[in-house]
Amino acid sequence: MRPVPVIAIDGPSASGKGTVAARVAAALGWHYLDSGALYRLTALAAIQHGVPLDDESAIAAIAASLDVAFLEGMILLEGDDATELIRAEVIGEGASKVAVLPTVRTALLQRQRDFAREPGLVADGRDMGSVVFPGAQLKIFLTASAEERANRRYKQLIAKGEETTISQILLDIEQRDARDRTRPIAPLQQTADALLLDTTEMSVEKAVQVVLDGWREASLG
Repeated sequence: MRPVPVIAIDGPSASGKGTVAARVAAALGWHYLDSGALYRLTALAAIQHGVPLDDESAIAAIAASLDVAFLEGMILLEGDDATELIRAEVIGEGASKVAVLPTVRTALLQRQRDFAREPGLVADGRDMGSVVFPGAQLKIFLTASAEERANRRYKQLIAKGEETTISQILLDIEQRDARDRTRPIAPLQQTADALLLDTTEMSVEKAVQVVLDGWREASLG
């Protein structure tokens, strides 16, 4: 039996990997995994239940028994719509903190791999190509300058009516980058076999096309 084809797209916060990955999955008619959502949901569940984000054993237990459902355009946590809640900056920060905990990553590893189903999967995150799907047929490391990523996040938050500043967002992004790149377990990194895609001055449409072209080349090879 041939392995389920997987496109792994990794990259730092606010690089646009989620948008690109979702559109690539839609174009191919494949399944899509937003691995960051699982860490955000874990952080949200911990906060809702009053569990400190540095209590590793308690957070790992939450991750292992996470009551989550991914529906069409909606994410449910314990039966409630958490689609918008997990996109809040405080939850993103929480996700970055729980993601450095080894037992939490272990608890979520198989849950992520279970998303690989026919006809194929596009997965985005920090360690999709390095740890979760090391045998992915196509690996992309999608990035952009910290300044551009801060600007994108600023526009998103302002559109939602949230008050913030670009300087604060830039600081948060730089701190999150440092945490993601230096964590002892599954740090953010570009694997040797991953295609580097810098979207600092690239449209989403162009980035999607680059990935689709990369998949066509990989599938022919």
